[in-house]
Amino acid sequence: MQEATVKSPEELKLIIQGGKRLGKILDKLCRMVKAGVTTEELDCAAERMIREVGGEPAFKGYAPRAGVTPFSTTICASLNHEVVHAPAVPSRVIKEGDVVKIDIGMQYKGLYTDTARTVIVGKVDKKLRELVKVTEKALKIGIKQVRTSRRVSHISKAIEKYLDKSGFGIVRDLVGHGVGYRVHEPPEVPNFWQEGFPDCTLQEGMVIAIEPMVNLGTWRVNVQPDGWTIVTADGKPSAHFEHTVIVRKRGAEVVTK
Repeated sequence: MQEATVKSPEELKLIIQGGKRLGKILDKLCRMVKAGVTTEELDCAAERMIREVGGEPAFKGYAPRAGVTPFSTTICASLNHEVVHAPAVPSRVIKEGDVVKIDIGMQYKGLYTDTARTVIVGKVDKKLRELVKVTEKALKIGIKQVRTSRRVSHISKAIEKYLDKSGFGIVRDLVGHGVGYRVHEPPEVPNFWQEGFPDCTLQEGMVIAIEPMVNLGTWRVNVQPDGWTIVTADGKPSAHFEHTVIVRKRGAEVVTK
């Protein structure tokens, strides 16, 4: 079993407020993504907007454990074969045909939310557009499994069942997670399932981030020398979508829309 936390009604109100603000910020960032824009420009805009709404960047300065170099930027700006966790600096210029993944987290009045989206720049081939569409649909399918008394495994199995039909690679080394008191907390929410995984019954007031990461080719990934950037092992593109949701009796309340 995974020891997940249940948030109080007062804490959930703040998570909803923070999530709504973060969702609007991600909307604005995605509209900025176009050829000629740099990842540093996106990062500066993200930090400015987070601070304007009274929040703090969740990722900047984050280190999962002692001895790890803290993350250096406000957003993860992962391009093409980069799956997740690419810092926005050193700055890179976005080009026609790029697949841009923006992952952003915020602490608002002491509580965290987390969300991500994939943006296609210009014209790309049909298979790549399908990858992005399927990954976004997988997130929606996972969210539909969320309600009181269901289990994490229901989310994982539903996402895996859908994605298996696509022929794309489901990233196995990275998972969704609980969120709220910290940017990452129990339970882990995988996008596939196998016997022996720690499961968890969903309870009213739990807060989780569901985030399918799907590769055009192999599911295997590698870590770059910076210790943060995760790339596909075969160099093919990847897509990523994420929402923070609250577990309710009748379903999921998506707070980062």
